[in-house]
Order: sequence, then structure tokens, then C-alpha cells
Amino acid sequence: MDREITGVMVYYNEVCRRKLWYFYHGIQLEQDNENVKIGKVLDEETYKRDEKHINIDNVINIDFIRSSGILHEIKKSRKIEAAGILQVKYYLYYLKQKGVEGITARIDYPLLKKSLEVELTDEDEAEIKTKLGEIRKIVNADIPPELKKKNICKSCAYFALCFI
Repeated sequence: MDREITGVMVYYNEVCRRKLWYFYHGIQLEQDNENVKIGKVLDEETYKRDEKHINIDNVINIDFIRSSGILHEIKKSRKIEAAGILQVKYYLYYLKQKGVEGITARIDYPLLKKSLEVELTDEDEAEIKTKLGEIRKIVNADIPPELKKKNICKSCAYFALCFI
């Protein structure tokens, strides 16, 4: 693996490892997916006063930072909340590796009018290191991982590639 592991890759590893493999290998089908389009509109139409898409090293892309020391990630729903939490913890981990400490994060669900506070613990750091090893193994494989059907598959941009 010669590219850095991005926040999106950490997210995809939790959602679907097959999707992670496709994404890493340049097979990206999201542009025509309705759920992705809804997410883009949500991103464009919410939190307009904030500077958005803070890209750090082309590895993490923070949706916005409003108050000192709190980074924000915008999510449409809580369906795959665990993946979003790990993604945000990876952002905190990555920044900590760069010498940035004392920050926390918040996942905002504007459609639900809810938010979730996220902090990075020592246990989280150990889990992230393990996950990074898993991701490297998956993306370096010659073929995508075996198909594992999940409830979220029918709304995935890669559904046709996996099932048709």
C-alpha cells in the first residue's frame, strides 16, 4: 500500500470491506447514487456560515470546525453510526499523530436535530491501529473480499456490482 489511509477508508472498512476494496482500487460508483446526492445537498445546505471541508494531507477531510478544539462531521442518519464514530476517532487519532492534542469531535445529524460528542481514548487508539492493519491487508489483496449481504446493501452505490 503506497497511499495513506483516509477517513473514508476507515468508514468503509466498518460499513463494507468489499466497498473499501473497490473504492481503493478506483472503482467509485457514488456519483449517481441517490443517498450520496442527498448527503451532498445536506452538506451544501447546512452550516453555511462555517468554513467547510478542511482537508489535511489528503488523508482526513473535516466537515467543519466551529468552536475551538471541536471538529464536526455531518451525517445524514444514524443507520451506520458506529462507522461514523470510528471515522471521527480516526480524525482525532491522525491529528494527535501530527502533534495536535486536546481536541474533541461532534457528529451532527441536522435532519434529526441531534449531535453526538466523540472523544479519543487509549482503547480507541489501540483499536484504530488494529483497524489500520486490517485496511492495509484488504486493499493490498488482489481481489475484493467475499460478499457479505447486509441490510444496507440495497441502498449501496455498489449494489449492482455485487449482486447483478
